[in-house]
Amino acid sequence: MRRARVVGLMAVGLMVVLGVVGCGGKATPGNGDGGNGNGDGGGNGDGGVCVGLGCYQVTCPGGGTTSLSGTIYAPNGTLPLPHVQVYVPSGPVAPFADGVSCERCTSGPVGLVSTETDAMGHFALGNVPATQNVPLVVQVGHWRRQLTVPNVTACVDTPLDAGQIRLPKNKSEGDIPQMALTTGGADALECLLRKIGLDDSEFTTDQAAGRVHLYAGEGGTDRFTATLNGGAALANATTLWGTVASLSRYQIVFFSCEGGQHSETKPAASVQAVTGYVDLGGRLFASHWHNYWLQEGWPDTVTLDFQPDLNNIVADVDTTFERGAELAQWLVNVQASTTLRKIDITAAQHTVTGVDATLAQRWIYKDQTANGTPSVQYLSFTTPLTAAEDQRCGRVVFSDIHVSSGDSSSPGDRFPTGCTTTGLTPQEKVLAYMVFDIAGCVEPGID
Repeated sequence: MRRARVVGLMAVGLMVVLGVVGCGGKATPGNGDGGNGNGDGGGNGDGGVCVGLGCYQVTCPGGGTTSLSGTIYAPNGTLPLPHVQVYVPSGPVAPFADGVSCERCTSGPVGLVSTETDAMGHFALGNVPATQNVPLVVQVGHWRRQLTVPNVTACVDTPLDAGQIRLPKNKSEGDIPQMALTTGGADALECLLRKIGLDDSEFTTDQAAGRVHLYAGEGGTDRFTATLNGGAALANATTLWGTVASLSRYQIVFFSCEGGQHSETKPAASVQAVTGYVDLGGRLFASHWHNYWLQEGWPDTVTLDFQPDLNNIVADVDTTFERGAELAQWLVNVQASTTLRKIDITAAQHTVTGVDATLAQRWIYKDQTANGTPSVQYLSFTTPLTAAEDQRCGRVVFSDIHVSSGDSSSPGDRFPTGCTTTGLTPQEKVLAYMVFDIAGCVEPGID
């Protein structure tokens, strides 16, 4: 079967497609539930009359189906992503509202027909309308891109061109979460976001329109290079984590390791602001010495024990829970691991020896280290901790794993001059996985 090409979808084009009513075959019921472009417009409207694209869903002989298939990638076009929603909308796709909100996963269907990518980033979407210019949406959290499939043939699979379906690199291609990132002299998370494919134009100060607002943390880059944003200076990180209101502008915040806890910049009011923001539904990605927020804000989740660095280790991936097992398989799929459940980590840090398994989930760990104690390299938990697990909508990810490729962040490295590499190392692929995982809706549970 010749592969179909997909093209960008403009809002006007979607309205035109949905305004066409025809009867290309026997209609089948749709799955609309009212959100994400999920109007009632399934195959059967009131009185059994088909509506919009639902009129082009057909019953195939022998139990067959009209389907689309393909692989969804990160914005860089090379990293396949699991747990991405793929759906044909049954109405106009509503815009996202910026700012923090409680977004828990629901079991309801999405759009006219929907599915989700597997650990390979692959999807197969059945019962697709058999017609021309079929809208297709790919989405994880507030990452969303709308595409058009020029032609879908009835009762066969239409494979989409390899490498074409990816999340957006910039606002003109689709929706990107509003994110904040604090820099730090011991890590360069800003370079990681760049390597997963975000355009430099999306990195701005907090006063500009980029989807990633950079703030200057201790020892980290504090301004842009002259050719980007006019060399503008970054607001200090303390202005971000100082109040719930400042944090609540964002769906996700990233705190890059500063080389020390620097408690003098994180007073009790800031700890209350960060925990309050996450409890509202915010997402926090904290690197290494930002364990301070766990120590002061969520002390029951972890056992902290500040040990010497572990240098290079082979760590284990915890596969006792579903997402952990998926991560282990995904790391093999993307050639970050040659042995299932193992991952090589360069310059591994060691600040967490264990988690309270009733409150937090470890992802990557080593039971026996050179320091004689166990180490948890990667963990997560949902909040508020006092709420029932199915009522939590905030999420914290903590990593003792750094960006490892030689990229650097310091006041002398005006962004993006410190970002000197383009490929993702094995441990950076772990971090990239969590960039998109943390963006999605919060499922019931502690992870």
